[in-house]
Amino acid sequence: MSAPTSKLVLKDLEQFSAIIFDFDGVIAESVEIKTEAFRDMYSSYGKEISDSVVDHHLINGGMSRFEKFPLYHNRFLGEKLSKEEIQILADQFSDIIINRVISCPLVNGALSLLDFLHAKKLLFISTGTPEDEIKEIVQKRKLKQYFKEVFGSPSSKETHINHILKEYKLKKEETLYIGDAQTDLDAANTSQIDFILRRHKLNADLSNNFKGKIIDDLSL
Repeated sequence: MSAPTSKLVLKDLEQFSAIIFDFDGVIAESVEIKTEAFRDMYSSYGKEISDSVVDHHLINGGMSRFEKFPLYHNRFLGEKLSKEEIQILADQFSDIIINRVISCPLVNGALSLLDFLHAKKLLFISTGTPEDEIKEIVQKRKLKQYFKEVFGSPSSKETHINHILKEYKLKKEETLYIGDAQTDLDAANTSQIDFILRRHKLNADLSNNFKGKIIDDLSL
C-alpha cells in the first residue's frame, strides 16, 4: 500500500537549500505527450510491440531516449542500432514532441511554486530529455529565470546531482529531488538525497509501492 498522498507544504521544503526538479510530469504535464510519441514511432511494428514500448517507457519515464531506442529495437525487434540510426530516431522523436511540450499545460501550482522559491533556494532541472532540447523548451516557456542550471541527457541524473552537490557546495541532506519516475527515485537514492514523488495517472505502479512523501501537484 502506498504512502498517503498529501499536499505539498512549505514545511516539506524548509530544510533544503536546493531543489532539483524533473521536467516531464513534474513541471509540465508532458508525460503523455512522450508516451504517445513512442507509441507513434513503433506503431508500424504492430500493437503488441508498441504496447510493450509504452509499458517500458511508463515505468522508466526519466530514462533517456538515447538509451530507450537501442533497447527497444534490440529487445522487441532483434535489431542493433548504430549511433547514426539512434540519432535519426531521436531527431524524429524530437520533431514529434517539441512543439507539443512547449504548448502543454504546466503542472498545477508549478509556476507559483517556482515564482515563490527561486529567490529563496537554488532550483535546478534534471531530465532525461536531451540538454539542448530541454533548454530550448525552458527558454520558450519563459521558465529560464527560475533555474540556476538546466541539465539533460546524455549525462545521467546521478551525474547531474553530483555536479550540483559539488559545484554549489551542498550537503546531501539539504538537497531535494522532486520526480515522477523510477529513474528519478533511483538517482536520488544512489546520491543519498531526499525525494518527493509527484503522482499522476501514468505512474500508478510506482506510487503504489513508494513509501515516502507523495504529492498530486505542486500547489501549496
